[in-house]
Amino acid sequence: MSIRQNFSLPRIRLAIQRWRSDQRGSVAVMVGFMAIAFSMMLGMVVEEAQIYRTTTALKASTAMAALAAAQDINCCTTSTAIARAQSYATLNPIKEATVTMVSGYPKLKCLTSTGVSCAGTDNANAIVVSQQATIPLVFGGFVGQSTKTITATATAGVRGGVGKSANVMLIVDTTASMNTSDPGCSVSGATRLTCAEAGARTLLQAFNPSIVSVGLMVFPGVNNTTSAGYDYACSGSKSPTIASYAATSPLYQIVGFSTDYKTSPTATTLNASSNLVKALGGGGASCPGLQAIGGYGTYYAGVIAAAQAALVAKNPNAFNVIIFLSDGDANASSSNVPSGQATNQCHEGITAAKAATTAGTVVYTAAYGSPTGKTPSSCSTDTGTGMAISACTAMQSMASTPSTFFSDTTGTTCTSTITSNSTADLVALFNAIAASVNSGSTGARLLSNDVS
Repeated sequence: MSIRQNFSLPRIRLAIQRWRSDQRGSVAVMVGFMAIAFSMMLGMVVEEAQIYRTTTALKASTAMAALAAAQDINCCTTSTAIARAQSYATLNPIKEATVTMVSGYPKLKCLTSTGVSCAGTDNANAIVVSQQATIPLVFGGFVGQSTKTITATATAGVRGGVGKSANVMLIVDTTASMNTSDPGCSVSGATRLTCAEAGARTLLQAFNPSIVSVGLMVFPGVNNTTSAGYDYACSGSKSPTIASYAATSPLYQIVGFSTDYKTSPTATTLNASSNLVKALGGGGASCPGLQAIGGYGTYYAGVIAAAQAALVAKNPNAFNVIIFLSDGDANASSSNVPSGQATNQCHEGITAAKAATTAGTVVYTAAYGSPTGKTPSSCSTDTGTGMAISACTAMQSMASTPSTFFSDTTGTTCTSTITSNSTADLVALFNAIAASVNSGSTGARLLSNDVS
């Protein structure tokens, strides 16, 4: 047989047809390519999440460095504030990223719009800190980007001048234990709830309504706005219907952000017609104020998250504050908390508070007779490995800094590391918190980066 006969045209056509019809290998190849593409997409999603986390951490680190440095402007020798910013930045390393100060920063500035003198060793009244973080990328390399550099800039001004607007969300524990008496309260015969209301009223009296807006939340929440209204109603008021923490959307906010608690910054009494004042027992004998109905135990992660969301919705750029009053002993029944959050309930609250701090909110905690014994003496649901914690420690951990942790010591040895932040009288404790908040709103503070 000749070579010509072996490779005749019909035979060649038949071979081609057989090859085209046999696609078993091509399917495997396609699946392989799809798997590779999917892995790359998943990796890029993970890297985007890392970039987001690093951006958030870098912003917080930069803001803290600027605030720390602003306190040293004109305090000592020239450039003390610069050195403070540089050293403070190194104390806040960011995992999986290389952080450096942007060339030319930190820099001191003399702003004309803040009403604060620049006189002093630095001839300045503000400092600008700018940091950059370089993140190594694995999957980004496939598209020609092996690293990602992000930048954060923060400007902080010195103490003094016109106070920065502040939004304060007050969170009051209204579980059943708040109906017990408080022998340490300066208000004779007060229950824990009425003493808390008296303390909150001293807080309002110390604030300037022209720049400080105050809202009120409670836990457990209530089922709707009608029930919320019963907490500040007068003359024949009804009891609110309490909602389970596991409800679709328990309503924690009793009164929205208000500035009508005083009729003027210089007023020496509270405005008795304000819903906020009435809710806090200042509306007169016919207005009973908040009611501690209880029934669902203590779980506070949800209300802290709700408070932070309300502050952000109000004004994320203001001086935002959460003041959280509780004994800190989270112990709600698993059927009364959101799915997946029945265990380690105290740590759930700590996580929510730290998220608020990271976002720039200053979290104050007022530990009200907090137990110092660990699981099972308090925080009985926190039983995972290394998770045993006391209610006192939980309240300490939720505060943004040691200086924003306060403790009422009646019936407990739970105390703050700052002696003046602990007292047996809750009313006096609220006075101290008010002084601290006021200092923060007019002290070293973050400013807009384009301020002049």
